[in-house]
Amino acid sequence: MSNFIQYDFSAKIWQYEGPNGWYFVSLPQDISKEIREHLKWQEEGWGRLKAFAKIEQHEWKTAIWFDTKQNTYLLPLKADVRSKCKLEKEQVIEVSIFV
Repeated sequence: MSNFIQYDFSAKIWQYEGPNGWYFVSLPQDISKEIREHLKWQEEGWGRLKAFAKIEQHEWKTAIWFDTKQNTYLLPLKADVRSKCKLEKEQVIEVSIFV
């Protein structure tokens, strides 16, 4: 993943409470602040920033979304990622983000 900046962190998986609630991890606010200061110009609509993510040995192309209520980026965890990595709500996981 050359030409990308890598951020590693631990986070707890949480589920949005709306219908068909997506699962997410919130990036730490210090990492989000750094990303936003340097890469906000690359954001698309609704604070979407293209990225790659890695959990365990599973890597995928994705996007992080800036949530103004939490003042941090959110990484959505698709069902196939949760299944392959055996991830569950409330679990604390190690994540790498490449932006």
